[in-house]
Amino acid sequence: MSDLVHAELQDGIAVLTIDNPPVNALSPGVWAALGEAIDRAAADPAVQAIVLHGAGATFVAGADIHSFKLLRTRDDALGRVTASHALLERIEDVAVPVVAAIHGNALGGGLELAMACHYRVATRDASVGQPEVLLGLIPGAGGTQRLPRLAGTALAIELCVEGVPLRAAKAQAAGILDQIIVGDLLAGAVAFARTRVATGQPPRKTRELPLDAAAGLAAVTAARGALKSRLPAPHAAIDAIEAALTGSFADGSRRERALFADCVVSIESRALRHLFFAEREATKVPDVPKSTPVTPIARAAVIGAGTMGGGIAMAYASAGIPVLLKDVDPVAVEHGMTTIRKNYESSVARGKLSPEAYAQTLAQITPTTTYDGFEQVDIVVEAVFEDMALKQATFAELGRVTKPGCILASNTSTLDLDEIGAASGRPSQVIGHHFFSPANIMKLLEIVRGRQTSAETIASSVALGKRLGKVSAVVGNCFGFVANRMLGYYMREAYLLLEEGASVPQIDGALTAFGMPVGPFGMQDIAGIDVGARIRQHLASVGKVRTEGPQSEIPDRLFALGRYGQKTGAGWYRYEAGSRNRIADPLIDALATEAAARRGVARQPISDDEIVARTMTALANEGARVLEDGYALRAGDIDVIYCYGFGFPRHRGGPMFYADTVGLPAVLARIEDYRARLGEHWQPASLVSQLAAAGRGFHDVTT
Repeated sequence: MSDLVHAELQDGIAVLTIDNPPVNALSPGVWAALGEAIDRAAADPAVQAIVLHGAGATFVAGADIHSFKLLRTRDDALGRVTASHALLERIEDVAVPVVAAIHGNALGGGLELAMACHYRVATRDASVGQPEVLLGLIPGAGGTQRLPRLAGTALAIELCVEGVPLRAAKAQAAGILDQIIVGDLLAGAVAFARTRVATGQPPRKTRELPLDAAAGLAAVTAARGALKSRLPAPHAAIDAIEAALTGSFADGSRRERALFADCVVSIESRALRHLFFAEREATKVPDVPKSTPVTPIARAAVIGAGTMGGGIAMAYASAGIPVLLKDVDPVAVEHGMTTIRKNYESSVARGKLSPEAYAQTLAQITPTTTYDGFEQVDIVVEAVFEDMALKQATFAELGRVTKPGCILASNTSTLDLDEIGAASGRPSQVIGHHFFSPANIMKLLEIVRGRQTSAETIASSVALGKRLGKVSAVVGNCFGFVANRMLGYYMREAYLLLEEGASVPQIDGALTAFGMPVGPFGMQDIAGIDVGARIRQHLASVGKVRTEGPQSEIPDRLFALGRYGQKTGAGWYRYEAGSRNRIADPLIDALATEAAARRGVARQPISDDEIVARTMTALANEGARVLEDGYALRAGDIDVIYCYGFGFPRHRGGPMFYADTVGLPAVLARIEDYRARLGEHWQPASLVSQLAAAGRGFHDVTT
C-alpha cells in the first residue's frame, strides 16, 4: 500500500487514512493510492464497511493546485477530471457502506470525495465547501452534480458561485453531513459505520438522490439574474448545476467536465492560480531562512494619529495587540480617536462587529501625547508627515526612548529608509512597514528592508504581517519602493493622456472597465492631491524628479488652488457637501487645454484601448526596471503588491502577469511606438528587450 493512503482493519471496518501533509491535497498520487485502497477493501470479504479520513489537522483541503500546471490543454483537463469522476463512481458503487470522517476542512475535491461516500460525519469545528471559483474554476469531480442532490439547488449555487465554506452545524442542517461527532472522530465514525451495517440496507448513493427540478430551475434563473460577475467561472458553475436538473447524472457530469476544462485553460484561472502561489512566495527572502529568530510582539505603539496612524492602530487592536497612539497635539489625538470610534461603530451597525467585541477592541488603543510607556513596547510604527527632517527627528527620539530590542518601523511611502534608520542609532532594527489606506482594511503590507536591516527584523515583520491579517511582500529600499515607484509612471501617463485629449471621466472609466476599482484620478482624490504635491516638492528640493520625460503641470496647479480631493470638496472632480459622488468639472478640461498649449501638444480624441495600453505598458516597463535593479525579487511579488495594494484586477494576475498574457514582443512593440510618437522618455527596460527576444515572459525568470 502507498504511503499516501494507509489501511487498517478494525473488527470488520476498513479504516483508510489519507496521509499527504500538510493538508492532504488530492495529488495524482493520492488519487491513485486511494483507488487502490478502495478496490482492495471492497474486494475483501472481511470488510463490512469502510471509513475514510485524513491524517493530521484536516480531512482533505482540496485538489493539489500545483498539479493544474500540468493541464496545459483542454484535453489534458478533460482526461484528469474524467478519471476523477470514474474513481468517485467506483467509491459510490462499493457494496458496503463508505463513511467519510471529516475534521478540519473538506474543501473542493475534498468535499467531492466526501459526497461520493455514502455517508458523512464530522467534528463540530469542521468546514465544507466548494471554493474552486476563487481560482477561476468550478468543481470538476462531480461537485455540481452531487451537491444539489444533497443540499438543494439554491445552496449548491451559493457554495459554488461564492466559494464560502459552511461550518459543520449548517452543513448538517442542509443535508450535506449526516452526523456531528462529539469526542473522538475516528471512533465515532467507526461506530456510525457499524449502525449502517446493522440496518442491512444497501448504501445510499448520492448520485441517485432525487432532485426538485422545478424549484431548482427557479433557483438557477434567480441566480443568473443576481450574478454581477463578468468572469466565466461563476457562470460556468451555474450552467453545470443547471445540467444536473435537466438531464441524467451522466449527462450532467459530462457537462461539468467540459465546463471545468474550459475554465482550467482560461487566462482568468491561470491568473488567479498564479496569485495564489505568488502570495505565498512574496515573503520568502533568500538570506532570511525559516530558522531566523522572530521577535514576539506583545505591545505596540504608533506615532501620528492621522488617517494612516489611526488605521494602523486599528489593525493592531483588531489583532488583539495593545497599542499606544501618540501625537504631539491633544486635539489631533482626540480627532484620531473619534475617527477610530466612528469606524468601529460603523462595523457594529453593519453587523460586522458585536458591541462586546467593539468595546474590547477599542480598549486595546491608548491615546497619548507623551512617550510614557514606549519603553515597554516591542514595535513602534511611525506614521507622521512625509517630511525627511520630521521623520529623522522622530527616529532619533525613538532610539532614545525604546528598549534595545524594539523594532522601529516607518510607514513612509517614498522616503529613503536608510536615511531615516541612520537617525535612530540602530539601523539594523529599522524597517519600512508601508501600509495602504485605509490601513485597517487594505490587505497589503509592503515590508521595506534597508541596507542594514537585520534578518531578525525582516522575519519578525513577516510574522507580524500575518498576525495582522495582511498580505506581505518584502522589497528593497529605493524612491517609492515598488508600489509607489511604479505608480509614478502609471500616473504620468494618466496626466499626459489628459493633456493630449482624453478627459478625467474617460480615463477613469476606461481603467475601471479594465477592472481597477477606481481610476487614477478618483484614486488621487481619495488619497489627497496634496500628498503627491509634497513628494514632488521634496524631490525638487534635492534636484530630482519622480519620473523621466515631460511632467504635467496640472496636479501642482490643483494643489496651488487648494483642491486636494475629497477632503476639500474638489480635486480632479467636484464633490457636494457630505457626498463622495464624483462630479466632472469643466475647470479640469480648461487646465488641460492650457497645459497642452504650453507644451505644444495638439489635443485630439483618444480611445479607451489607448488609455489602457499606455498605462499598463508604463506599469510593466517600470516593473521590469524594478526587477533589474533588484528591488523586487520576483515578478510575482510585484503582482501581489498591485493586486492587494491598488486593487489591480485579480483575474488579470497583476501588471507583470498581464504583460505576459499580452506577450512581451507586443509590449516591446508598444514601447517602440510610443517612443516614436511621444518622445525619448519612452525607453524599454533591458529586461523587456531581453525576454521578448528570447520568447520568454517575466514569470519565466527570478532575478
